[in-house]
Parts: sequence; structure tokens; C-alpha cells
Amino acid sequence: MQNEPKGGLALFVAGTDTGIGKTHAAATLIHALRARRLATCGMKPVASGCLETLDGRRNEDALVLQAAGSEPLAYESINPIALREPLSPHLAARLEQVTVAMAPLRAAFDRLRATHEAVVVEGVGGWMVPLAPGLLASAIPRDWDLPVVLVVGLRLGCLNHALLSARAIQADGCRLAGWIGNCIDPAMAAVADNLETLREMLPAPCLGVLPHGLDPVQAAERLDLAPLLDPRAMD
Repeated sequence: MQNEPKGGLALFVAGTDTGIGKTHAAATLIHALRARRLATCGMKPVASGCLETLDGRRNEDALVLQAAGSEPLAYESINPIALREPLSPHLAARLEQVTVAMAPLRAAFDRLRATHEAVVVEGVGGWMVPLAPGLLASAIPRDWDLPVVLVVGLRLGCLNHALLSARAIQADGCRLAGWIGNCIDPAMAAVADNLETLREMLPAPCLGVLPHGLDPVQAAERLDLAPLLDPRAMD
């Protein structure tokens, strides 16, 4: 495949929706990989809702990924396209007359991949968020041949969102390598029953469940990376 990554481990972190903790899960994955002594970094190819700072535009999620990595990296290498308005990327880009294209994003990814043993790429919003006319966020893992880790925000409605997302991921020709449950609603009823249903119905292993309020360093101990690191699982 022409766009196949050169080596090492690279993952795409997708979410069942906006605001379900993709960044928290991605940072937790980075720390878990670092605990395995893998030089690891995060990447947020496209981010909207960025703030103007003295150092340039900064996105809160991308800053979390930057801080979680094994070594200090320039912000622009982690978040190549930083859009100001907190809108769907295709709308935010249109307001600024910015073109979101795959080539520069892939070039940034390749640079990170060349200097790290693992790269955790975080998507934006849900699986089918538009980045530009005719370009969905799902094109990144599909075109870059990245296995997908689905973050399921544990709240009412999570079963439908998770199953629909898993179906869409597979329909787009991507491999769902695993899923992470994120306890975003501490008052959610029947959490154990919902997790049991997800384990039964999702076509991929559960990598772990992240408790509410636990920081990524501590939460990293809750993840089982074996399905991601076993070479047989990457076939």
C-alpha cells in the first residue's frame, strides 16, 4: 500500500461523539506506551476552538497530548492545522479561508513517525466529522492504514453510539483494534450492565475502563495494551 506507515506502532483514537474524553484516553494511551519504554508522542492533526496566545494558536486538547509525550516537541508538529472557531473543522476552516488537505497532515505524521516508536493520533469529534468538502475525519485512519481505538463515553445512549461507530469504522475498511470505556458521567445508572453489553456486542476487545477523575498517568495502569502490541493482532 502506498500510504502504509514505515514502522513502529501508530494508532488512531476515535470517539463515539464530541466531549466523551478522546483526549483523556489518548493521553492515557501515551503514558501506557511510555510505561512500556516506547518513545511515544501524540498528534492532533486538525483542531478547532483554538485560543490566540503569545506563542500562536493553541488548542487545549493538543496541549494535553504535547505534555504527555516522551520528549518536548514543537506545538506545530503535533497540531499542524489549528482553527480558531469552536465549530466543525470544515466550517471553521471556511470562515478563515483555510484549506484542510491530507498531504501536509500526512507529512507531519511521517515526521513524527520517523522519530518515535509509537504515535497516538487523535481525531476530532465523532467518526464522520467533515474536515473539508468531500473529506471526513475517517479518511485519516483509512488512508494512513491506522488501527482504530474507539473511546466510548459511558453515559445514557452509549450503546447505540458505540455500535453505530463500530459499524461505520468497519464499513470504511478500517480495523477496530480495541475500545476504551471512559466514565464521563459518575451518576450513570447500570454502568456494569452497560459495560457487559459493550463487551458482548462490540467486535473488538476492551482495552480498559477509565474511572471518572483519574489523571492519565494513574489511568494508564488500567489499560491492557496486549491486543495492540501483539504482532498477531496487527495482521
